[in-house]
Amino acid sequence: MSTGVLDVPPHFQTFLAFDFGARRTGVAVGNRMLRTATPQPTIRADAAQARLEQAEARVAQWQPDAVVVGVPFHPDGASHDNTARAKKFARQLRGRLKQPVYEVDERYSTTEALAQGAADADAGAACVILEQFLRSLS
Repeated sequence: MSTGVLDVPPHFQTFLAFDFGARRTGVAVGNRMLRTATPQPTIRADAAQARLEQAEARVAQWQPDAVVVGVPFHPDGASHDNTARAKKFARQLRGRLKQPVYEVDERYSTTEALAQGAADADAGAACVILEQFLRSLS
């Protein structure tokens, strides 16, 4: 997974990450200083509106400086249906939250979470996404 070069202000310290899924969206919270993430309860929602409302509630609960959304791609980097869905989720969060939402490549995050023994693969993948994002920051 690669986050590329992101322009993240140094005063942004806390982040909330989402591993978007059509039925389950993993959630993790983390901070820049420790560069670690902690899994949170997975959002379970089939409807887009319910998923957004639950994501907003998590943001209100944790009050992060910014949000990170994992965007899936095929191993060769090509987009697929879930790529567009995750990007739409990120756009909707951006519009609703009025705060920075960073999109990052989340290839293999679930595989890595399972290899690390995550009890909840979705929340584990959100941790992997967030920790790799945090490590990419200067």
